[in-house]
Amino acid sequence: MNSLEELQQVFSIRAAVFMAEQSCPYREEFDGNDLSACHLLCAIDGEPVATLRLRWFASFGKVERVCVLPHARGQQLERIMLAHAFELAARKGYRLMTGQIQARLWPLWKRTVYCILRENRPSFSFSDYEYLEVDIQLPPHPHALTPLSDPYLLIRPEGNWDEKGVLEASVLRATANAA
Repeated sequence: MNSLEELQQVFSIRAAVFMAEQSCPYREEFDGNDLSACHLLCAIDGEPVATLRLRWFASFGKVERVCVLPHARGQQLERIMLAHAFELAARKGYRLMTGQIQARLWPLWKRTVYCILRENRPSFSFSDYEYLEVDIQLPPHPHALTPLSDPYLLIRPEGNWDEKGVLEASVLRATANAA
């Protein structure tokens, strides 16, 4: 997600799924973490249909707000989005992702992604649903970012580390101005 329009699409999908379908109150769905998070957006034929949110902590990442619009369910979109999320996290150097999933969705999660229920942790509730905690171990990424990665790579837009960024173009401008 790279624009305000795409963030509005994320919010629209979440409002349709969590607020309309699950009767989640607005203040609980939009909890103050969206502007500090990374959002993935999935579209079919240009129409946004699914999203998830990622937040980053010192030694782990957290998958949140995974949702698919009703007409797009059954197409494995959550599996595709989670694969992209885990690739992004591994590239950033993370080895552990966690999630807080609705207990009723545990069968779907264990079929969709290799995850384990966190041991010795009771379920908990918010927004009228019971939740479980899961851990997802990530393999090391062969091209994980480090403090020693190319400096231009580290200033490229989030997730687009393999594409030259706008700031690299400024080097050419500086070179042309010096000539």
